[in-house]
Amino acid sequence: MSLQQPLSPELEAEAQALVARLRPQAEEDLLALARLLVSKEDRELFGDTELEVRDLMHGLGAKAYSAHLAGKKRGTKGRASSALTANKTPPSTATETKQP
Repeated sequence: MSLQQPLSPELEAEAQALVARLRPQAEEDLLALARLLVSKEDRELFGDTELEVRDLMHGLGAKAYSAHLAGKKRGTKGRASSALTANKTPPSTATETKQP
């Protein structure tokens, strides 16, 4: 789905709820981004600063994923696996006998 295409009303409601949960965290990240950018001279905007900007934006993306997944239902809908379970591990034994 393209970002240009409108969402269904149900999905738009989910998107609005997600952005409401993200807004406090996003505000912090955007302020950090703005502070970083205004603290640099034009000649410093690329290279290390560019990597810092990417790190901030990747962090925001990770927060968005976490918030989205936290709102999802957990568990599987399929039937349980038919694979056999492993036997319990036998207790360990000494491999060397003690000398009196």
